[in-house]
Amino acid sequence: MNSTNREQQVVSPPLEGWSIGRHDTIDWAPWGGSTGKARAKILGIADGYYLALIEAEAGYSGDPHEHNYPEFLYVIDGSLRNQGVEMVKGDAYAAAAGSVHTDFATEEGASYALIFKL
Repeated sequence: MNSTNREQQVVSPPLEGWSIGRHDTIDWAPWGGSTGKARAKILGIADGYYLALIEAEAGYSGDPHEHNYPEFLYVIDGSLRNQGVEMVKGDAYAAAAGSVHTDFATEEGASYALIFKL
């Protein structure tokens, strides 16, 4: 087979079932909380789960809530307090369905990836 035939056989993989977000093409949206400001980019959605990039300003805190579904967080930069535990760049948590979130705040600001379902 010559190189021309090989080039003609290259087939793009199917994208059905994929949600691929390009960070630089997605707009920021306000992100809720009880105190302070935060913003989010939804980078992908599948089976009702969202992958979001969150940037929270210093002084941001989240509202208390119960998790109806599992939630996963990875700290990209800065620091935050989650359930009384200080978390810094590279730290992560997984919250089980039914867990109650009563303490979430950042004193200095933080960027984090969050996977959740509404």
